[in-house]
Amino acid sequence: MRNFRRFTIALLVLFLGPIGAADTKETQGMDRQNTSNQFWWPERLDLAPLRQHSAESNPLGRQYNYAKAFKELDIQTLKQEIKTVMTTSQDWWPADYGHYGPFFIRMAWHSAGTYRISDGRGGAGGGQQRFEPLNSWPDNANLDKARRLLWPIKKKYGNKISWADLMVLTGNVALESMGFKTYGFAGGRTDDWEADLVYWGPEKKFLEDQRYKGNRELKNPLAAVQMGLIYVNPEGPNGNPDPLAAAKDIRETFGRMAMNDEETVALIAGGHTFGKAHGKADPSKHVGKEPAAAGIEEQGFGWKNNYKKGNAEDTITSGLEGAWTANPTKWTTQYLNNLFGFEWVQTKSPAGAIQWIPKDGAGANMVPDAHDKSLRHAPIMFTTDLALKFDPSYKVIAKRFQENPKEFELAFAKAWFKLTHRDMGPLTRYIGKDLPKEALIWQDPVPSVSHKLVTVKEIESLKGKILKSGLSIPQLVRTAWASASTFRSTDMRGGANGARIRLTPQKNWVVNDPEELSKVLNKLEQIQEDFNKSGSKISLADLIVLAGNVAIEEAAKKAGVKVSVPFTPGRTDASLEQTDEYSFSVLEPKADAFRNYYGPGNYMSPTEMLVDKANMLSLSIPEMTVLLGGMRALDANAGKSKHGILTSKPGVLTNDFFVNLLDMSTKWQKSEQTEGLYEGLDRKTGSKRWTATSVDLIFGSHSELRAVAEVYASDDAKEKFVKDFVSAWNKVMMSDRFDVK
Repeated sequence: MRNFRRFTIALLVLFLGPIGAADTKETQGMDRQNTSNQFWWPERLDLAPLRQHSAESNPLGRQYNYAKAFKELDIQTLKQEIKTVMTTSQDWWPADYGHYGPFFIRMAWHSAGTYRISDGRGGAGGGQQRFEPLNSWPDNANLDKARRLLWPIKKKYGNKISWADLMVLTGNVALESMGFKTYGFAGGRTDDWEADLVYWGPEKKFLEDQRYKGNRELKNPLAAVQMGLIYVNPEGPNGNPDPLAAAKDIRETFGRMAMNDEETVALIAGGHTFGKAHGKADPSKHVGKEPAAAGIEEQGFGWKNNYKKGNAEDTITSGLEGAWTANPTKWTTQYLNNLFGFEWVQTKSPAGAIQWIPKDGAGANMVPDAHDKSLRHAPIMFTTDLALKFDPSYKVIAKRFQENPKEFELAFAKAWFKLTHRDMGPLTRYIGKDLPKEALIWQDPVPSVSHKLVTVKEIESLKGKILKSGLSIPQLVRTAWASASTFRSTDMRGGANGARIRLTPQKNWVVNDPEELSKVLNKLEQIQEDFNKSGSKISLADLIVLAGNVAIEEAAKKAGVKVSVPFTPGRTDASLEQTDEYSFSVLEPKADAFRNYYGPGNYMSPTEMLVDKANMLSLSIPEMTVLLGGMRALDANAGKSKHGILTSKPGVLTNDFFVNLLDMSTKWQKSEQTEGLYEGLDRKTGSKRWTATSVDLIFGSHSELRAVAEVYASDDAKEKFVKDFVSAWNKVMMSDRFDVK
């Protein structure tokens, strides 16, 4: 028995010893990292964006209803508990001025501030600040501590409030706790459980800026000036302390985040009313690795500071040091008063960062120290702050705000609300009792349903009228697709609701074939007008979708398959007054592979744009595949192009696209006349059968896409193809119907 115990202990030592020894940074993954296919073949089309955020990665499960859970929250009690956290300083990360409010404002701002209007990516939704790379960006330094301060709140309320909502709500509560009246708050942001696959820039190192071309022209779809920054470099472009050059960067960056000049001034002036910057020593000498690179024992913390205490008065974050006002935890106009009241001279922070202080020692004892009551300091400004003083447009706005404090307060309240809610989509996604009473134009409002909805019998009657209208199957499909496929899952904008396809700018988009679109809409409007003389009413938005549906049913019938395409009425028609033309202009498809369209000025290849479009529509790989094949069978290309229409029966919903694409009697070659075009030749005779683009041929070339294409090309796939197409089609048509989801 004694020998058995010795043997057991020896085994434990044998197994436990190497585990502890091996689990170090030096040995983790050295010889066992998988080499991805993208490494071997970097030009290979990456389908990973279509596999992210699957239901299987969500620990709450498919059935969890976050909206219902959030509605059960006692939001006032929650806000009071957040206020208590704000004024309860923790030894492991002491609060500046005894109040975490400014710290939490920065957390909320940086959570939402990644939003970019060009593709709707970024923003507060999903709580992406918790994940790499955002949790380790230089601009987010020490925000790991802000979220950790909130963990007791999150732990208590659990799944009733997401991290995404909690971060924004905490920012609001912070403002309110410091005497500011916010414009409102909406819950409804669900959490993500993995990092978004987002193109944040071409750089391979933080703070580099290979994102410009020509005369400092920022490449699309990027918004920030350097890798790892939310907006701009506070010291000026690449550290150049030129306020006017900084103003140019600010205008470009904030504009790409959907803010105009007035909103930009309000946000900067309002945000810098609170808190301070931290730069007590050189970060290159005293600050450790970011959270993603820190040791496992740090438990998600990064930027370990070895300078003196490592926190409180010795904190190092941006490298800039100081506060803008004498009351950093109160809402005042002191920021603007100081900006215009002092003449500013350049200096350096203790960390060596370029900043500005009042000339000739003015204001030397104005600002209290954040931790030592016996110390006073001069106020500071960043180069980017001085941009508000020296840029002519910004100056006029800033002076007006200084002279009209109430106007400034409202402007900041509205801009803050927009900043933190910009990616939430339509008002039907907003949850809570603290919502603004008015609809704002950037929310893309649509009228409420005020009419009796069509019945099943009336829907059938309308279908008959559509089929007798003289409009073809391809015309009806193209129009419905053009209306609904503007939807972006990134910021929940676009979609068929509102029927904005009939308004500027959408009615003039090249991809929508304006001349044909006008004819189709005129016919449908006639049908709508005649029908609406009866008791029930149908919106044009609903009729456009219904017309596409009936076209698909008819095309399936011609293919020998009886199918009913789901239709859910309840859409309404927006007015031009409810439509911000500039804001909607960014929804214009630069490419739409489903219509075989690829316009000029794209930063991705046609096949990459195919995946991007499918990702925007939240499509899976099979859904993307069956939709594209069906759209080709339906002859739904933009401009009536015949490229990729691999069928002798266009307008009939068959699987011919896949059958003929995979037919080995066809040999494909590049066109000698047209770049980006391919010709399908009869292998025996050499005669030309088809023409196609790369977004067609990718389904035979890419091994994983070919595997799916083979399913739909099989002899037994006739009905499956139609049913799967209808399911995917309905998903796109219903993408923006949050009112019924």
